Amino acid sequence: MSDILRIGLVGATGLVGREVIKACIGNDGVRLVGIARRETALPAGARMEMFIAEPGKWGEVLEAVKPDALICALGTTWKQAGKDEDAFRAVDQHLVLDTARAAVAAGVKRMVTVSSVNADANAKLFYSRVKGETEQQLSKAGFKRLDILQPGLLTGSRESDARLGEGLAKIISPISDLMLHGGLRKFRSIEGRTVAQGALALAGRKAAGRFTHDNDMIRRAAREWTKSKA
Repeated sequence: MSDILRIGLVGATGLVGREVIKACIGNDGVRLVGIARRETALPAGARMEMFIAEPGKWGEVLEAVKPDALICALGTTWKQAGKDEDAFRAVDQHLVLDTARAAVAAGVKRMVTVSSVNADANAKLFYSRVKGETEQQLSKAGFKRLDILQPGLLTGSRESDARLGEGLAKIISPISDLMLHGGLRKFRSIEGRTVAQGALALAGRKAAGRFTHDNDMIRRAAREWTKSKA
């Protein structure tokens, strides 16, 4: 049992969260426990525990489960938030931070969180500023190890909330990606599946510290995960 990696997952209903669940199918070395506010259909073949509770109770679930690491794939969109800054912060900042602090209080030592490319607490762009502020606060939460993923445009099949702008971006991304070189590589598109696999690989690392991962680093971690399953 000591060799089994126990992972808590919040944000299980989103693109990356669902891909985390899929990536764990058939892997006996991982015990995945999802925590969500609402029920969701699990991918075929998924074997995991799913706790449905209000966010204020998530700490109690983490205390009971005692995962080795927490993967946070929480996030909303400007549209889902009704284009309201407070509503957006409520999920992408406050819920993320509250969950992180509850995890630390429950004894969780490691956290992997999905942020965004160009996250910057001093950015003029609201989205980037919120992501950057959240990263800063997570660094003070008290984890032994914190991995921050900063993917570019996330691509993949979403359960809901199809967005026209994002849909068009996915169509042209194979071409636009070829134009992004050097320091601009971090803005290239990346599949949600790859981000999920990278998150799982990083969740198993024990070296202490705070680590930030761009697209290329996420892909390298994802390759480690797929090799470990081979």
